[in-house]
Amino acid sequence: MVQVGGGPDAATAAGPGSDSYSVMIARARALVPVLRERASRTEDLRRLPPETERDLHDAGLFRILQPRRVGGSELDYVALVDCADALGQGDASVSWNFANLASHHWMLAMFAPEAQNAVWGKDPDTLIASSFIFPAGRARKVDDGYILSGHWPFSSGVEACEWNMLASIVASDDEADGVEYRLFLLNKLDYSVKDTWNATGLRGTGSNDVQVTDAFVPEHMTVAVADLAGGPTPGSVVNPNALYALPVFSLFPYVLSGVGLGNAQACLDDYVEIARHRASTYNRAKIGDLQSTQIKIAEASAKTDAARLIMRTNCIEVLADARRGHIPNMAAKTKLRRDGAFAVNLCTDAVSLLFTASGARSLFTSGTLQRQFRDAHAVNSHLAFNFDAAGTNYGRVVLGLPSENLTL
Repeated sequence: MVQVGGGPDAATAAGPGSDSYSVMIARARALVPVLRERASRTEDLRRLPPETERDLHDAGLFRILQPRRVGGSELDYVALVDCADALGQGDASVSWNFANLASHHWMLAMFAPEAQNAVWGKDPDTLIASSFIFPAGRARKVDDGYILSGHWPFSSGVEACEWNMLASIVASDDEADGVEYRLFLLNKLDYSVKDTWNATGLRGTGSNDVQVTDAFVPEHMTVAVADLAGGPTPGSVVNPNALYALPVFSLFPYVLSGVGLGNAQACLDDYVEIARHRASTYNRAKIGDLQSTQIKIAEASAKTDAARLIMRTNCIEVLADARRGHIPNMAAKTKLRRDGAFAVNLCTDAVSLLFTASGARSLFTSGTLQRQFRDAHAVNSHLAFNFDAAGTNYGRVVLGLPSENLTL
């Protein structure tokens, strides 16, 4: 049996408050001014500028959850929220791509060691894209692997990546076998990228489509979703840290929730700064003296603070549980999904509140508020943040009905 987890030193060396953790947060925050300056260019390119990708590489941010044995920082899972929060205060598109791509190093650590060697053995800095839309793919089992075909949308940052994690349903001739969900790791030579990303929000993420036609994927370059539900994984033999025993798809919202959080915090900070100095166009009254302004600030900040507390608390607690060898039950897993969606909805509400409170000023494309509003709603459109879906599934499980989310 594989032993997962470590002693007290392993549990605290890379957690919040540690030197290594603080350094990475500081590096993310230091990029905020330059990300703001580049935001228009990022939107025009519809992908991250090469210099931004280089900045993230140079800061080591893409590798915050990568195992230390291959040069990564192996920080606690909550670092994904905290770093995305910091970067999102500069540009949500940058934060979105950072969080996506950083999370794939974490996930690769759960694949078989042969897959890790195939990727990191060539270049531990390499980037891995994804699309976790299972119905978009069809795979069939063959000797030593699978034949995979499909057309996947929303592969964020794919142009900068050498590899891609693609989700698929594995076809079976025997209905008794049921449906298997599996992830497939492909080199860019095995798929084509379709330039489809023309969006109103998160415009700079380059979330293009990916197409695969009858690609052979060796068995060791795949992993069953059932093996990522919490506890030891195929990668545990070389990566025993409990970080790599977390339930992947239960935590799916927290991969990206920090993006919405940072975007909301930036919107709030900008609003407060303007309200301190701005006078009304019509009667020259100081905006900050108006009770309505003060109430809007209180409400938006309360929503943002509550969202941060929910996100961080859940990420910290689930890793603490994993270190004790505890795997959350289905009720706890659906609660994680519920909370992740709810927290991002709070962030979106905060931005919408401040957008409305800003009046005609919010309409100008030269300002940051209109981008923050568009990005907030683009983040919220992700299925992981659909509270109706997450809330319904949580309610089902609490009422004793089976979960409708087959990835948990």
